[in-house]
Amino acid sequence: MTDVTETAAEGTTDWRAWQDSWDRQQEWYMPDREERFRVMLDMVEAFAGPAPRVLDLACGTGSITDRLLKRFPDATSVGVDLDPALLAIARGTFQGDERVSFVTADLKDPRWTEALPHTTYDAVLTATALHWLHSEPLAALYGQLAPLVRDGGVFMNADHMIDETTPRINAAERASRHARMDRARGEGAVDWAEWWALAAADPVLAGPTARRFEIYGEHADGDMPSVAWHAGALRSAGFGEARAVWRSPSDALVLAVR
Repeated sequence: MTDVTETAAEGTTDWRAWQDSWDRQQEWYMPDREERFRVMLDMVEAFAGPAPRVLDLACGTGSITDRLLKRFPDATSVGVDLDPALLAIARGTFQGDERVSFVTADLKDPRWTEALPHTTYDAVLTATALHWLHSEPLAALYGQLAPLVRDGGVFMNADHMIDETTPRINAAERASRHARMDRARGEGAVDWAEWWALAAADPVLAGPTARRFEIYGEHADGDMPSVAWHAGALRSAGFGEARAVWRSPSDALVLAVR
């Protein structure tokens, strides 16, 4: 991260370096992160072909959009988020790319979809971003998403999805995961809190980071319901089919077809 902060201090922020540092921080928590992205894009291609119109939901720095455009150069993406710091990185990273646009909106606002530039999308994609919502507002959000997906299009959510019926499996997985994370920390990995401290110390990101914590406060998780809950909630919201298309011991990628 030294190169990032020094570059920003010189007034020429290296947005790609910030984008990459966010990815490395997220990979500390999820070493299989790229695998879930690969499966997600496989399914986008299966349902929408190589030139999809995508809504990158709760896009953060634009990690999904970045991988989408590298794989499908003819794709277009609309990223929506409320976080001013992560959106600053996303906008800086994709500045000048006409395939990409970003919208600032609060997903808890019942009228957030009115800010979008299109009424329907081939695919709505999100990853590790909705677990801060509790079940009731998440189900409500799913109801808002269904009309945004064209007939035959897809919604995909890759996130923490915990099966509370398997406590011993959950405990073993958690212990193993934290042991691996501790080893990585010993080798210099940066965690979520440390990453945000670096952003707060950066001359360009300090202001957006302060506003981000005014909006969200400290990070808090929602319910993290099971795959079965997500699939049922999506079907109730108006999707015709829904199930996991990728799983790890703690996470899953749920796909719903409109």
